Amino acid sequence: MEINASSNNVTIDGNIKTVSDFQQIKQVLDDVVAVHKTVVLNITDSLSMTSSVIGYFNKLVLKDDINLQMKIGNKQLLELLTDLNLASTFNAKKA
Repeated sequence: MEINASSNNVTIDGNIKTVSDFQQIKQVLDDVVAVHKTVVLNITDSLSMTSSVIGYFNKLVLKDDINLQMKIGNKQLLELLTDLNLASTFNAKKA
């Protein structure tokens, strides 16, 4: 997995599947949300994401009042978020 941030736009390429992926995502997003209250998250091709990442995104939205806007490139991941009733929470849309 590779993650890049530019202003409040964060792009994640590759599958989100390991603990180190979670740690990378958390580190980058912690830096971004320190400056921005709206984050545009582009998840280009991941098939799924770990529960720790989902929990972290939930915390950002529900506890920290971050406006998270996800652009999902993979149909399966968008369906997963929809099935978990998280698509609206994360403002997830097809990229």
